[in-house]
Amino acid sequence: MGKKKRFFPKIALLLLAAGIGVYFFAFPDVSRLRKENPGKTSFMEQREEEWKKEGKGYKIKRKWVPLKEISPYLIKAVLIAEDDKFWAHEGFDYEAIVKAIEKDIKAKKFKSGGSTVTQQLAKNLYLSSSKNPLRKLREAVIAWRLERSLTKRRILEIYLNVAEWGDGGIFGIEAAANHYYGKAASVLAPEEAARLAAVLPNPRRYNPLGDSGYVKKRADAILDIMIQRGIVVPEDGE
Repeated sequence: MGKKKRFFPKIALLLLAAGIGVYFFAFPDVSRLRKENPGKTSFMEQREEEWKKEGKGYKIKRKWVPLKEISPYLIKAVLIAEDDKFWAHEGFDYEAIVKAIEKDIKAKKFKSGGSTVTQQLAKNLYLSSSKNPLRKLREAVIAWRLERSLTKRRILEIYLNVAEWGDGGIFGIEAAANHYYGKAASVLAPEEAARLAAVLPNPRRYNPLGDSGYVKKRADAILDIMIQRGIVVPEDGE
């Protein structure tokens, strides 16, 4: 009888370990993204479910555009705003993560934060907006895989094409540029790029064209950095 009691807990532990292994490592296959553009993402599907429950008739608005057809100002602005160490890190900005954890401890709640573009892409493609620790762990595994399967340029290209950019189903920079400025992403000006980058943390709350003090302050800070780095040359008198 004693042997049976010891036997069953071992089976339970093995099944638990196997379940965790499947949850974290069996999927998804990110290598296909090297040549295949993603369709509807998990995050888009989540939004559609929300709209359905709220009785809203929104539809996903997006149009894929290659990285070479996206304004360099927009690319620079987004990286300054969201992940300034993108080209150097391997998927994680450990300094930003530590700072985010310290803020969470101080606030006495789990808010998450410190996410790189790669981590945000992992969440958008395959996960949800939930901020629970288990989801963050899975996000980290997928981000690690993305960094090892795709080039940095490919990660950035996909991110800019699937990121949410406004209420009502605006996803991807081409749809955002057309919706807010009536132009293609390739010809966005520095000021427009800074404003679009400024709203990324909460694009359903903030509008690039609005008069929000938060958006103006953040966009001005992004633009100042672009000027300091020689990305943007100010006109005479500025």
